[in-house]
Amino acid sequence: MKAPKDSPIETLEPRSRDADRSQLAILAAAREEFSQLGLAGARMDSIATRAGLNKRLIYYYFGSKDDLFLAVLERTYADIREAEQRLHLDEIEPVEAIRQLVSFTWHYYLEHPEFITLLNSENLHRAAHLKRSERIQEMNSPLVQLLDTVLERGRRENLFHAGVDPVQLYISIASLCYFYLSNNHTLSAIFGRDLRAPKAMAQRLSHMTDLVLGYVLR
Repeated sequence: MKAPKDSPIETLEPRSRDADRSQLAILAAAREEFSQLGLAGARMDSIATRAGLNKRLIYYYFGSKDDLFLAVLERTYADIREAEQRLHLDEIEPVEAIRQLVSFTWHYYLEHPEFITLLNSENLHRAAHLKRSERIQEMNSPLVQLLDTVLERGRRENLFHAGVDPVQLYISIASLCYFYLSNNHTLSAIFGRDLRAPKAMAQRLSHMTDLVLGYVLR
């Protein structure tokens, strides 16, 4: 039976959709602001202008600027974790799975430079926001479990060494990509090379892949 014109069902659903759209717009605007200016330099007025919304809505949905920054960090981590899950590494031959994870991480950082700048900002604050998160560890545990599964399959197939820690391995993969990109300008200056040139970037991906596979392979 169709709901009456003034029923709660009919009136609440559009409001819920509007709230969802507003929150997504705020998160997108805040991500841009925080990634460009850092937590200290970001302004709630500017975020409201970017989102095309009243500043009071930001406080209503997210509370303080620090709470909004945490929400942006959680969304940023959720995005990369969701993208990694779409790789279906558990369905790929182990060596190729590791190769794809390195390539994915490299290209994701390239395509999402805000990921690096947001993490830089949070590290300046000694992860004070992420330490308050009730979701961040749960959000990242599927990646660790997935990588552990890949490593165990490789071990059973006599391809990989036993005892490789999936957390340490992922940190190494992320570090190899992250350091090169976050320090690219200084590295290019001190070594007198354009490390963002296409050839240099291709060499870097090949080098990182060889390093990681050289560690896990028997």
